[in-house]
Amino acid sequence: MIRSVVRGFGAALPKRVVTNRELEETVDTSDEWIVQRTGIRQRYVAGEGETTASLGAEAAQKALDNAGLTVADIDLIICATSTPDNTFPATAVNIQNRLGMHHGFAFDIQAVCSGFVYAISTADLHIRCGMARRVLVIGAETFSRILDWTDRTTCVLFGDGAGAVILEAATGEGTTADRGVLSSQLRSDGIHKDKLYVDGGPSTTGTAGHLRMEGREVFKHAVGMITDVIEAAFTATDTTADDIDWLVPHQANRRIIDASAKKLGIPLEKVVVTVDLHGNTSAASIPLALSVAAGDGRIKKGDLVMLEAMGGGFTWGAVLLRW
Repeated sequence: MIRSVVRGFGAALPKRVVTNRELEETVDTSDEWIVQRTGIRQRYVAGEGETTASLGAEAAQKALDNAGLTVADIDLIICATSTPDNTFPATAVNIQNRLGMHHGFAFDIQAVCSGFVYAISTADLHIRCGMARRVLVIGAETFSRILDWTDRTTCVLFGDGAGAVILEAATGEGTTADRGVLSSQLRSDGIHKDKLYVDGGPSTTGTAGHLRMEGREVFKHAVGMITDVIEAAFTATDTTADDIDWLVPHQANRRIIDASAKKLGIPLEKVVVTVDLHGNTSAASIPLALSVAAGDGRIKKGDLVMLEAMGGGFTWGAVLLRW
């Protein structure tokens, strides 16, 4: 059977680092408060000339370089983002142009923090049905541009960045020993819309708006939803937590990450954590974490890796793949 195998990875971050100490100067917060409740110590914030598309294109080019490929080898670009450069066209098309790619097709996926998981699943479907052989999957965000920097409950949580992977068609035996995507589990429930949303949009206010969140409500649902899709992926592949080499979660909050791992019985030493370095970069957080862990040699060829995320909507999902 056809499997979608990771061929390369890359990441990009803005130049500016904003520490918790710097935020203490502008909002009523403290480094101790932020670290204790979230695990975040710093985040990157886009400056002049740095956009979702520019960061996404940089991460994409690094993934191509890592894979030893060029844009001529890519059939499809999928960009997961909630902070596009323009209302339209899709940021993926903008990235396509920045890369000098004038063939194939490109589109965006909007599932907030679950966007990269949704994008991997979508890329896998395009590969398995024969519509594409190689897909550039990008998660890119500039959440700093939709934050209310006077709201201490949200502005301390988010950061900007981009990550990318290249998925390539390969032949597998149809077992969990195959390299590539083994299972995708996606969910959503719009009843939770008002718990995490942006209070603007072209059709409502004609503005970009600002992010609004009921933090306690999000936390209350997060662990249960995350474990639901991970357990579904285990069931679909006849695997267990003991088989996992690495859990790469959405980097939203260290307490959510730790609680989810504990509930699933996954040791913390098998969990990739970058929330302290990047903050919550929404759809970019999983590919950024993958790039860190694969880049430093922790994630190796043949490792069984679980990706999971939950985002506004609510949306949530998990992807089990063998690296």
